[in-house]
Amino acid sequence: MKRMRVLATFFMCCAVWCSASAKNFVLRSDKVEVEIGKGGELVVLKNLATGHNYASGGYLWRMYYDTHDEQEIEIIGGEQKPKVLCDGKSISLSYDKLVVRGEKLDIQLRLTITVEGEDVRFASEVQNGVEHTVIRELQYPLVRNAQLPADHKLITAREGGRFYDDPVKGIMSKSNRIPYRTPAQIFRQMDLHYGGKASVNCFILPGEKQGLYVGSHDAKIQDTWHGLRVYADKEGAFTEAEFGLFKYPQCFAGEKWSNDANIVSPYSGSWHAAADKYGAWVRTTWWDRKATPQWIRSMKSWQRIIFKHQYGNYLYRYSDLYGRIQRAGESVDADAVFAFGWWKEGMDRGNPAYSSDEAQGGDEAWRKAIEKFKKSGQKLIMYYNGQLIDTNSEFYKSGLGPKISYKGPAGTEVADQYRFSGKGTWLAEYQAVTFVIADTRHQVWRDKLVELVDRAHRNKANAVFFDQLGYGFLQKIPWDTSREFPVPNNHLVRDKGETLKYLRDYIVKHYEPEFGFGSEQLADYTAQYCDFVHIVDIAHGKENFSELFRYIFPEVVFTDRNIRDDSDIERRVNMALLKGLCNDIEIYRCRGLIDETPHYQSYLAKINAIRTKYADCLMLGTYRDVLGFENSNKGVQAKGFFGEKRVAVVATNEFSKGALTTDIKVPGYRFVEASTLGDAKVDKGGEGVSLGQYGVAVLVFEKE
Repeated sequence: MKRMRVLATFFMCCAVWCSASAKNFVLRSDKVEVEIGKGGELVVLKNLATGHNYASGGYLWRMYYDTHDEQEIEIIGGEQKPKVLCDGKSISLSYDKLVVRGEKLDIQLRLTITVEGEDVRFASEVQNGVEHTVIRELQYPLVRNAQLPADHKLITAREGGRFYDDPVKGIMSKSNRIPYRTPAQIFRQMDLHYGGKASVNCFILPGEKQGLYVGSHDAKIQDTWHGLRVYADKEGAFTEAEFGLFKYPQCFAGEKWSNDANIVSPYSGSWHAAADKYGAWVRTTWWDRKATPQWIRSMKSWQRIIFKHQYGNYLYRYSDLYGRIQRAGESVDADAVFAFGWWKEGMDRGNPAYSSDEAQGGDEAWRKAIEKFKKSGQKLIMYYNGQLIDTNSEFYKSGLGPKISYKGPAGTEVADQYRFSGKGTWLAEYQAVTFVIADTRHQVWRDKLVELVDRAHRNKANAVFFDQLGYGFLQKIPWDTSREFPVPNNHLVRDKGETLKYLRDYIVKHYEPEFGFGSEQLADYTAQYCDFVHIVDIAHGKENFSELFRYIFPEVVFTDRNIRDDSDIERRVNMALLKGLCNDIEIYRCRGLIDETPHYQSYLAKINAIRTKYADCLMLGTYRDVLGFENSNKGVQAKGFFGEKRVAVVATNEFSKGALTTDIKVPGYRFVEASTLGDAKVDKGGEGVSLGQYGVAVLVFEKE
């Protein structure tokens, strides 16, 4: 009897039918069902708890290869005849030859599908036997013409997260960003890849109680394109959504390539359940983060300021640091100054020399200015660029620059330019500074970065920051030209992460624990090595959903960006408070101070007073998004921050011009107090909250 129960349990969790006469091949756990047709079609991808099938019978994969005469030659899974087998634990699809334009090619492809709880793993192995070719890309798995319930949304990982109420319309709105770049008559595509703008290697199609998770649990940290496309239907309308993951084998003749990292999961629950999948994988594989200095965890705002600009003009001098700059920071209770352009050549020039500015007294005067400034209690973050080499610098002219710089597919240097201008047009349009990009894997460059760390510490900075080390630009990557075909570095974010780890480990070994370390761009693999991250894109747009990254990695400190003037202040500052982001004060693109924007100055001072008052939760607590508390009106945006003894819930009304009311409750906690700004009221019991547009309330609860 016991043996029968065990067998029954096994077949319930993974039942497979694959007789010679069977039409299709089925894998089933107690949570999901997958069915593959004889031609390799994805017939069923079903959430058994809800009964919903996301698949529609489309083919599972596409492949692209190059010859010396043609690039991106397409091989489509629907035009092939696989051998399909089931062994009781997996479904395998084997292709001994692949057909292209009627010709059989000596390319072998093996696809393996397994079910693990509610996750479906799609593994692949490619072997290239065709001389003078290279297999560039494998798009697999694909959920073609995805059958999404009406309530499903789209959450991408762009810049920490983006949210689209309608997946098809969202993809369409971001397609054709460069007209005629893609075959737009066939499909529309949202460009997004992990290693660049995607902060985590997954995306989610959530509904209220179920959704579809698509993630690459890839410990190799290789470039992965998030397949977000809409194809034309039979009538020519773009209605058919396709979701998948794209990898880049760079597989030459005589080589094999494999990948078993791709997961598609018809999950149950809210989007948090899907995000938990990715977070659990990261934390049990490669996550390696040291404790963040207390002052950085408590950092509410910084002033980002250019002292001397690219064209040689002094915007501020060292004496301003402990003068007007200090006073401007104190007026809003800012915690730090993020100093740009403090060197002789000025901002975005002279890298990596950062020559001592003898006209102001050199590094000695800079150090004394920092020491005097720090007596106010504010901190100083010292800026460097982590990869750009000025072609006019001695480092470049000595031959070291060309030796370690990125080379493109033609073997020539990859160049970049920064087009800042003064009051004229000449500089930006005719005489922009030209850079090449250093290969951060090279020990010569890492040694140079270590020298810059030492210099920042010697000058009494509280933290060092390296720009552009947090991610990879697809258009600015190194290529290996030593083989028959040029090959790009498809592990750029991993390599930059290893450079950041090298610097972090050096700092940990040689300097005090409170000395901070940061970089630019939010990507999980690089963020793990940084005490703080300065994001690149806007953090408070209507599509922004940095909640995704904040929820998965609440310990990572990162900023907002692009509040540069006195417009749209309440909404944008409220969003930073709501999501627990550090304010990046960058008035007029770092050329001005916050005392030049009086409305921003006044409002931020009030917000920062609230942050200080409830720092144990808002700054030092754990961001839990909407979990752990009750909000009776979903039209009110509310997020919870859980400290050791107290919980703070931030609530605001961003969208409704009329007042919204809600009740906020935290099970196991009692309401103790609240603070409000704008058109906001909280009753004495804490259960009645009224918010006019841009009103904000912070409610605090203590454990019962």
